[in-house]
Amino acid sequence: MTTTATPPYCGRFAPSPSGLLHAGSLTTAVGSYLEARCRNGIWRVRIEDLDPPREIPGASRAILATLEACGLYWDGEVVYQSRRHGLYREALERLIAEGHAYACNCSRREIALAARAGVDGMVYPGFCRSGMRAGREAHAWRLRVPEQEIACVDRLQGDCRQQLARDVGDFVLLRADGCWAYQLAVVVDDAEQGINDIVRGSDLLVSTPRQLWLQHCLAYARPGYCHLPLMVNAAGEKLSKQTLAPAISRDAARDELWRALSRLGHEPAADVGGLDELWAWAFANWRLAQVPAGPVVIGGA
Repeated sequence: MTTTATPPYCGRFAPSPSGLLHAGSLTTAVGSYLEARCRNGIWRVRIEDLDPPREIPGASRAILATLEACGLYWDGEVVYQSRRHGLYREALERLIAEGHAYACNCSRREIALAARAGVDGMVYPGFCRSGMRAGREAHAWRLRVPEQEIACVDRLQGDCRQQLARDVGDFVLLRADGCWAYQLAVVVDDAEQGINDIVRGSDLLVSTPRQLWLQHCLAYARPGYCHLPLMVNAAGEKLSKQTLAPAISRDAARDELWRALSRLGHEPAADVGGLDELWAWAFANWRLAQVPAGPVVIGGA
């Protein structure tokens, strides 16, 4: 009898070079890394650099240097989305050929005037579902979504479900300015890299049903999901460049790691020493069940 071996665990960390690593992104990286290593798995790093106007010069190098300084070592080569346009084009052409995607030349203003608010922006009203308006050349490509509920069970956040047509609408795969949308790129990359478990911040939980539907349309295997708690400031805002979150100090890597573990519900003992000892403690004590599901507040008022 022929048996199919289960592929090894393969996770990833996929930062955007629109800013440097801060407390929130480092905490996500640490949680992702521990899930992979404690399952004897692979941990990859992918730089999601598909939006050049938002990229900070030198941020990609600084992110990788910070990961290494904190003792997070990835497997294989670092992947850059900016070098993978051919893969995204191939996937889009397949979706178009199979009737899953269509061209849309609506302006943002037209959509804003007619659309209602959804779970992540405005719900596209479907103006171009039956064909674009004449006399306009520039257009985006959208994915048709079903009028059905898309659901999955997240290992930390529990049940996750959306009715895509009601909550999101047909979403963009390729923007009118020629930039690939996050949803398409991340799904194609995860499948091509063999990622079978995704550990990331809970701010991306709202994107998961869209990605599940896109995986279905492309006949990709569905990975497992685990969305770690969001790191927020005292005002309840997600830590980010926009909320002036300070960059991680590579010179204080041991302390930065200690704080990241604490935010994940794993406060090391007081007698744990340097960086190597801290990682040894983390590997021995990591339990996903100890990680809080809800937001973690960083800093005072």
